[in-house]
Amino acid sequence: MYQPKFSITNKILKNIGIIEGAREVIKQAPLLPYYEKKFQTDALVRTVHYGTHIEGNSLNLSEAEKVVMGQNVLARSRDIQEVLNYRKVIEFIGEFAGKDENVNLDLIFRLHKMTVEKILPAETSGIFRKTGVVIKNSHTGEIAFKPPSFEEVPKDINDLLEFINKSSEDDIHPVVKSGAVHFEFVRIHPFVDGNGRVARALSTLILFDQGYDIRRFFSLEEYFDSDPAVYYESLQSIEKNNGDLTIWIEYFTKGLSIELTKIKEKVESVSVDSTLKKKLGGKPVMLNDRQLKIIEYIQKVGFLQNQAFKELFPMISEDSILLDLKSLVKYGLIKKKGVTKGARYVMR
Repeated sequence: MYQPKFSITNKILKNIGIIEGAREVIKQAPLLPYYEKKFQTDALVRTVHYGTHIEGNSLNLSEAEKVVMGQNVLARSRDIQEVLNYRKVIEFIGEFAGKDENVNLDLIFRLHKMTVEKILPAETSGIFRKTGVVIKNSHTGEIAFKPPSFEEVPKDINDLLEFINKSSEDDIHPVVKSGAVHFEFVRIHPFVDGNGRVARALSTLILFDQGYDIRRFFSLEEYFDSDPAVYYESLQSIEKNNGDLTIWIEYFTKGLSIELTKIKEKVESVSVDSTLKKKLGGKPVMLNDRQLKIIEYIQKVGFLQNQAFKELFPMISEDSILLDLKSLVKYGLIKKKGVTKGARYVMR
């Protein structure tokens, strides 16, 4: 079984402390479903964009967002396909996490097939490589390190899977485990292409599966892509230090601590007042799509009046919209000012 070698340093302890504190705030923050959905969509877009950009994809964030949302962009077909594929991968690991199923070879092959669909030939999709390879920095072209021979790949992957599925009281912290899996998959480099994306997806799956999905608001990929040179240097440090992952784990935990701190600050700025949560008995506010759209409109414009109903919902009757508004007032999310047709609905 794979056994990562590292030391728990003060930097790692500090980073994990920040992660745990931010995680608790984010988990407990009472949020309107509008913001819950907004943060998750934002994280998906950033994950897909930066996760492919670090590999050389030329789409910018705005273009990648359009592709993720199903809109057309004028760009190289391979770049568009990579974004579409990685969106499917991230959505898949979100569905897989929490199913109480072991990570196995079939899952690894499936992740790879999704990652390289319509990019690599079928004979290399979801198939371990049959040749030797070297890993290069996609930005500089420099050789980062040389993975093991292709003959060693099946055994190394099986050892890694055993480590992933191991569960006992002396398990390492999930964030450290996620970082270790990320590196080891990159080191093995089991496929001819797509290894970085599969490694990052698998690493995220470990976090999701061990209770660190953190409402799926975060994206480590943005941190990695913010300075690719440091990302590759941190990976290379392991070989330079005789297989010791300490520097890499410091880098990895720092990334998650930075990302979650940013998310925590955003969440705190828009979280629903705690008195509302008490009023609702701690239960989430379940809103329909029209109610979400109403809240979004009020957030942008500042208020909603009857005159705007047709603009907002051209195919919906006024009575239906008024019922939605009545529920939002009852929940305490908005309030009504005035009693005539000119009444305004504003955020509470």
